[in-house]
Amino acid sequence: MKNWLLRAIFTSGLLLLSWNATAQVVPSSQASELKNRFRIDHMVDELTLFVQREFGSAPVIIVRPDGSKWYVSRHPESVQWVDGLSGDIITIKSPMPGPWQLLGKVAEGSKIDKISKLGIEVDPMPQPLYQGERIKITAKLLGDEQRMRMPGLDYLVDWTAKFISEHRPGDENFAAGTLIVGSYKDNGEGLDGAPDDGIFTADINLNQPWGHYRFLVTAKNSVFSREVGGDIVLLPMPVSLSVIAPEDHLKGRWQVEVLVDDEQLEIDNTHFEFELVGPAGLQLNLPVQSISDKRMLLTLPQVSEFGSYRIKGIAAATTVSGREVLLTLPEKFFNLVPPPEPPPTAEELAAIAAKKAAIAEAKAKDDAMFWIITINLSLLILGTIALLVWRKRQNLKQALAVTAARLEEERAKEVGPTLDEIDLTMPEEGELNAPAPDKS
Repeated sequence: MKNWLLRAIFTSGLLLLSWNATAQVVPSSQASELKNRFRIDHMVDELTLFVQREFGSAPVIIVRPDGSKWYVSRHPESVQWVDGLSGDIITIKSPMPGPWQLLGKVAEGSKIDKISKLGIEVDPMPQPLYQGERIKITAKLLGDEQRMRMPGLDYLVDWTAKFISEHRPGDENFAAGTLIVGSYKDNGEGLDGAPDDGIFTADINLNQPWGHYRFLVTAKNSVFSREVGGDIVLLPMPVSLSVIAPEDHLKGRWQVEVLVDDEQLEIDNTHFEFELVGPAGLQLNLPVQSISDKRMLLTLPQVSEFGSYRIKGIAAATTVSGREVLLTLPEKFFNLVPPPEPPPTAEELAAIAAKKAAIAEAKAKDDAMFWIITINLSLLILGTIALLVWRKRQNLKQALAVTAARLEEERAKEVGPTLDEIDLTMPEEGELNAPAPDKS
């Protein structure tokens, strides 16, 4: 048999639960027998359901008395629905009277509670607060002034903590505006004691400008929103640190000067613990220090590795008003750098000058050789080009001469024999036909 968790918030009237559509008033202890069915009375103006599902399962489906269904992705605008990995929160305005049913993998071992009012309860901030202070304050989601507890509720409600500057002249936060300083979680991590116990623990960052603030805590989702606020004062860090360097950085010991504001803290009840972090994996815890005066000099161990060093510290103290505080001190840094090398001797300077001269001479030779080779190659290339051009021109002239002679010869053949080619000694045609003279 499936068990389930259903918490209802209504503004008036009674919440009636139904089994097989028969109306009856059912006490909370019998809710596991209803198989995800319940009845809404006609006097209910608003209903909010807190449904716990099996982790990772799909959101439930709501079946109304008339048989219509609502889904997380499809429902009227009058319905507000937020879903998470392990549950749903659904607010229904003016719900339809009659038997309702939930379809889905509702978690086993749950029960139903009737809730008429939803609110939040936030522990007040201790006063005054100090920069760097670590505080543990909690908040609860209340139904009928009872703490609500449901697995996965941490994923369904978003808690936000804000500091709002009051803009008082002289305060460091005069122009700070609104600062988001943390949230409340019920996940069993950090300062939170146990997950899903309904107690949300704050993770507040107090490394903010000091001054007067309005502290505002908001718990909301798409279904509801609740706010609680109050006035607070954030004071400057009552402990200051400064690093004192030795005269000889290599052989001397570095020191840390600690100053305690004795108007804020009791000197006799103020204790320190420091840690030195450096290069090559150095991580050295320093003993807890108790002081009898508001000024203390802490001598650090000898350091020899060159590089950057970091000093971390905490202070467990009691304020003059008797409040116990734990402060995370601001980190301080110093660097151990190698000493500068001694200036070179005259011989070293002469050797350096000779080396530079030799380098310059070699460079000059290389440059001269480069230009000689470059010029010779350029002349060779230019001479080769000129020779090729000259030979081409000669070949062109010869070709033109041969062509001209051939054309002249062809032209002479077309015109006929010239005067020089006619034989003037040959007899005329009449003379050839006349009789030979008589020689007797």
